[in-house]
Amino acid sequence: MLLLDARDVSKAYEDRVVLAGVSLSVKAGERVALTGPSGSGKTTLLNCLGGVDRVDGGELLFEGRAMNAMGGDELAQLRRSRMGTIFQFFHLLPTLTAAENIEFPLHLNGVGKAEREERVAKLMERVGIGHRARALPSQLSGGEMQRVAIARALAHRPGLLLADEPTGNLDSANGANILALLRELSDESGTALVLVTHSDEATRICDRVLKLRDGRIVGEERG
Repeated sequence: MLLLDARDVSKAYEDRVVLAGVSLSVKAGERVALTGPSGSGKTTLLNCLGGVDRVDGGELLFEGRAMNAMGGDELAQLRRSRMGTIFQFFHLLPTLTAAENIEFPLHLNGVGKAEREERVAKLMERVGIGHRARALPSQLSGGEMQRVAIARALAHRPGLLLADEPTGNLDSANGANILALLRELSDESGTALVLVTHSDEATRICDRVLKLRDGRIVGEERG
């Protein structure tokens, strides 16, 4: 099933063209890597796919719905309910515990207390940090923080997971563990993954690798 479809998408900031007619599609459960040199448009494309940035031209469809035509509230609701995001620098809320950070998107989606607690407990055990539930982000290692971020991104059971250099701030051992975890969780949940990376190791968990240069897709390889 086709989950995400970008058709001839363009994006510019003032007079600087960042995306120049990008087309790609992502199937449900598929993992796709976006690679290319700095400034090639990878993160901007990821932000457009996630509805954080609006495209200037072309069409962007998620589960058959035109994201271009959505108002701000509708787009926010789509992101909140059907997409999850993982960042290089974790972006955890510093005053919330690990468990509370994971629970936060479930609050936003109106999930009841008992179900919230059950989902959080299961996810924390699954990503290997059940013993750190009450720790604040400042008390966690980088690898632990990224595991919390992954659990938070998956808590509301999104169809699409967007990851921007998720191992870029980790050492090689933690990075390898996080990549293995992402692959396993994507397989288990059927959640599609679009991954921005400079890492050859990260591309190996993906089904396809799209190469960007100067705002265009210039190549594609099977993972």
